[in-house]
Amino acid sequence: MIFQSNKEDNNEKSTSSGADLESVISKHTEDYDLYVAKSNPSALNQQDGRKLRQALDARHLSMIALGGATGLLIGTGSALRTAGAGSILITYALIGFVVYTVLTAIGEVATHVPMNGFANYCRRYVDPALGFAAGYNYLIKYLILPPNQLTAGALTIQYWIPRDQVNPGVWITVLLVIITFVNLFGVKLFGEVEFWLSGVKVVTCLGVILVLWVIALGGGPTGDRIGFRYWRNPGAFMEYADSSKDLLIEGAKGRFVAFVAVLVTAVFAYTGSELVAITFCEARNPRRAIPKAIKLTLYRIIVFYVLAILFVGMCVSPRDPSLLGASGTNAGASPFVIAIKNAQIGGLDHVINAAILLFVLSASNSDMYVCSRTIYSLAVDGYAPKFFTKTNKLGVPYYGVALSFLFCLLAYMNVSSGSAQVFQYFVNVVSLTGLLAWTCVLIFHLRFMKALKAQGFDRKKAVYKSPLQPYASWFSLSVCILIILIKNFTAFLGDEFSYETFITGYIVLPVFLIIYFGYKIIYKTKIIKPEDVDLYTFKDVIDAEFEKYEAEDAELKAVREAEGIKYDGKWFYDKFLGWIF
Repeated sequence: MIFQSNKEDNNEKSTSSGADLESVISKHTEDYDLYVAKSNPSALNQQDGRKLRQALDARHLSMIALGGATGLLIGTGSALRTAGAGSILITYALIGFVVYTVLTAIGEVATHVPMNGFANYCRRYVDPALGFAAGYNYLIKYLILPPNQLTAGALTIQYWIPRDQVNPGVWITVLLVIITFVNLFGVKLFGEVEFWLSGVKVVTCLGVILVLWVIALGGGPTGDRIGFRYWRNPGAFMEYADSSKDLLIEGAKGRFVAFVAVLVTAVFAYTGSELVAITFCEARNPRRAIPKAIKLTLYRIIVFYVLAILFVGMCVSPRDPSLLGASGTNAGASPFVIAIKNAQIGGLDHVINAAILLFVLSASNSDMYVCSRTIYSLAVDGYAPKFFTKTNKLGVPYYGVALSFLFCLLAYMNVSSGSAQVFQYFVNVVSLTGLLAWTCVLIFHLRFMKALKAQGFDRKKAVYKSPLQPYASWFSLSVCILIILIKNFTAFLGDEFSYETFITGYIVLPVFLIIYFGYKIIYKTKIIKPEDVDLYTFKDVIDAEFEKYEAEDAELKAVREAEGIKYDGKWFYDKFLGWIF
């Protein structure tokens, strides 16, 4: 059996010294071909013309891991208005912990053997049926998100240029050309573009947080020391109100309903944070790059989410007239801008709107990348047509980029206001996919740890292991399942049942279950027993890559020391900037 062959070869390699990557791949060529034919088609990604490029450094991965700063700047207004500063601080901290657990979970699995997507991990460690369902769930999400981001970009530009002067289709076209160009010309260009765009995210978020801190302490032009004034009046925990239904739930019950409602909102502020996992298989020396990217994510969650939410809750009242009237995707909808305007600091709203435009461009660029890699991983694993595995000389799965491009044309529906409403319902349909993706990650991580224990692997010797396990994964999995079930519970509140919200909000869940059980019934798959989970295939290749990259890094370090170079740009970046960028 291939499993046994790979296991024996892995053991042989562990007792040998200095086996290089090329000899290992050559030695297992026949095994890979047989593996494709009889066991797991994921070996396709080792064949010429179907390989992705390992061109992303640790700095690229860590910046891509920064994720959804756009949702932070423009998505917190409705949450603050609904539940108050105390509720959103608790919910954002709670979901931040869940996100960190999800990233550390996939980080542990990926440092063992990095793969091309969630479908591959689910197939290998849980059940082929779950891999099929998880893969297409994620594909649906990233087929719809790029056109939605392009629409958001056009709306952002309308803050300066109204749609009656320039048709939003013009801005959609410009943004679409940019992201398609970046995605077609290799992962190295993509990594550099995302690095610098994410750098703008970091600087903007840090700057806004600093400004809010100064405003709260009375350092603004008005000199008003706000402190925790709005935590006392109108209060840190608001009662639930829905003006569209003329509904008000008073007392402790109302505050609890509002808290649960913004728990769902907090999830969407973090949605997309897991997309860095799609880049792991294109990382140079993933066993060093992945842990660094994930460890930095913890600090960024604390700073960019928790601290930002704390300060904005201090500076903006949930009953602020500007907050109550704000809507849309531009700077006018951001509570951060409202705080700056209330402090009478002029001009910064345009700066933040420009930053939001860059954030949206970065998000749409990343979403097209993830879409192309997701369909690639599905094809590699035998779940999609094989031609999606074809790559150009730069390692770009160009058929996947073309598929994403075609779906991006849906953005032009928003040129018509009537079609825009239909499209918003369409977006609500796929909003549940992020939670389902997190759930799948936590499931295959728990199964991975169980397989390690059953097969005698010592987690303490792993290059990277997720902390607080297995308790953190079980807790986070419970939170995800709970939110999936209550996601659109507000549709049931009041005398009027919002059937549009209910249907579009929950339809993905039965679709996911139908795909999973349908595949399971047709192909008669079974959940893989821990003792039968394949922990060996491709591990020897990754071990050889790790030795090769470690040797290269050691050689570079020796050359620098021999030349008397110590405090150069690389040293400065690793010691200081690398913790921020």
